Amino acid sequence: MKAVIANGYGAPEVLSVKNVPKPTIKQNEILIKVKAATVNSGDVRMRALDGGEGLKGVISKIILRIVLGLRRPKRIPGSVLSGEVVEIGRDVTRFKVGDEVYAMAGFSFGAYAEYCALPDKRAIALKPKKATHEEASALPFGGNTALYFLRKAGLEKGSNVLINGSTGAVGSMAVQIAKNYGANVTAICGPDGIELSKKLGANNVHDYTSTKLSDITETFDIVFDAVGKLPKSAAKHLIADNGAYVTVDSLDVAKELSSDLEILAKMFDAGQLTATIDKTYDLSEIVEANRYVDTGHKKGSVVVKI
Repeated sequence: MKAVIANGYGAPEVLSVKNVPKPTIKQNEILIKVKAATVNSGDVRMRALDGGEGLKGVISKIILRIVLGLRRPKRIPGSVLSGEVVEIGRDVTRFKVGDEVYAMAGFSFGAYAEYCALPDKRAIALKPKKATHEEASALPFGGNTALYFLRKAGLEKGSNVLINGSTGAVGSMAVQIAKNYGANVTAICGPDGIELSKKLGANNVHDYTSTKLSDITETFDIVFDAVGKLPKSAAKHLIADNGAYVTVDSLDVAKELSSDLEILAKMFDAGQLTATIDKTYDLSEIVEANRYVDTGHKKGSVVVKI
């Protein structure tokens, strides 16, 4: 089968497409014929071995090398996919051959390939019935992360929510999820994301290039930094009494749950959630897809067709 291989850590050019053996599944695994995958911020950080700054970054890099491989990743990269189950292990009861599923592969990885074997304990669910595989692959990373942090912050109907970075994979999902929970949503984004943020459901939108944080006088029950660029110290004046601040730039990693993928699928099929896809690439264009994500200017998700 064709799959992406990384010959080291670093720039997108470490990636290439090669022919490798098709996975042989274990008794607790399913084999998925991959139809689409995404290139998200987590994928490019692992490719570049970017654990962030400071002591936390150093610790993260050490952990990544231990998990992925000291000199290069030992596994096929890619953490989110959508496809069709073509084989199941004898202990698998959740799925059957022919099921269309979407998944977060976690540290199993393997999404950038024609076939991916995953343990059935991973975050896997039937994909939304109304979604294409490209759309389905664009939901899990941002949707799962947004659900996790908004829940942690105590999201409820009537909450006044500020989302910083409202057009990325996480932010675009957070705006929609918060809105559908009955929250009042204020978004912060660049000038080219204003219309998208409004379309996703934001009640108010601030352009960070023309509006200083200090100019925002409103306070919020939840301040969600969806891109890891708004430290709590800078957002302190925005947090209401008894309000919560959450950020993706923390050691608290969103748990990957099948139950959350089921929630996202129901929301999509009910018309409460849309997939924001910026660009779509073929598997052979994996380097170009990574280059684009590296720019930091993508809106929503970048999808790779397999």
